[in-house]
Amino acid sequence: MEFVGQTRELNGGGRLPVIGLGTAAWNKFEEIKSAVIVALQVGYRHFDTASYYGSEGALGAALMEAFQSGVVKREEVFVTTKLWDDEHDDPLAAISRSLKNLQLEYVDLFLLHWPVRLRKGYSLPPKEEDFLPLDIKSTWRGMETCFEMGLTKAIGLSNFSCKKIEDLFSYAKILPAANQVEMHPMWQQKKLRDYCSKKRIQVCAWSPLGGQNTTWGSSVLMDNPIIQEIAQKHGKTVAQVLLRWGIEQGVCVVTRSFNKGRITENFQIFDWCLTAEDSEKINKLEQRKIVRAEHLVNSTTSPYRTVEELWDGEI
Repeated sequence: MEFVGQTRELNGGGRLPVIGLGTAAWNKFEEIKSAVIVALQVGYRHFDTASYYGSEGALGAALMEAFQSGVVKREEVFVTTKLWDDEHDDPLAAISRSLKNLQLEYVDLFLLHWPVRLRKGYSLPPKEEDFLPLDIKSTWRGMETCFEMGLTKAIGLSNFSCKKIEDLFSYAKILPAANQVEMHPMWQQKKLRDYCSKKRIQVCAWSPLGGQNTTWGSSVLMDNPIIQEIAQKHGKTVAQVLLRWGIEQGVCVVTRSFNKGRITENFQIFDWCLTAEDSEKINKLEQRKIVRAEHLVNSTTSPYRTVEELWDGEI
């Protein structure tokens, strides 16, 4: 995948900025809107949302304000949203809702959020009766229709293993442009990255900082003494080291912060490099997936009986 400036080329055309601002937060409309406006001023051009996050409206309001005031043009911004687990039956209706929330005519990337299908009205964590039979082939066909209608410039996946992508390749007419997965120095995803590179699928890392201060995340990355030592050596923040490591692996990173200082710091990763010694130390870190998604597994109705099955042994 060609690297030009601060973007990666996608297999169907288009360029995905290497760093994006995540907007996963519930009931924080003004905070999200303000963060997006700050991020645009700093230089961010990729904004990541999902129907599940409830942040599409806030992102849309911020972007519309920026377009109208001339801060950026629509074609200068890359917007990603996702199809949630209870929307598999009708991706076209789902993306139409998302576009209305975002006040956009199209998104740049539409991802299938999880390889799991839940009924409408489910509750988290899902109960046995909330799971529906999985039909990725039918869902992907719906995603392809969204692409064919011009409602998205590209379609892709999120939280898909090598095996699940390989299965999709057996019937997909339009190939996935990206796969967004948990990835950071303590979950490096080398097998998946190698596979996606061969298939010309751009890997995008969610939770590149470990999700500290979230209900599902961990401070294990921010507290890691080796990462802290590397940061101190370069006069950088721990977050900057983690994000720099990600883009040096050829992936795109999506990091979430609503703090102006951290939004600015997180973007300052382009004018310096990690040393070979730094990379060697990071490569030796013990591997541990933070989000195992046990709640998507059961012995009766889920398509996955074990966590290993969900991730096809890539855990």
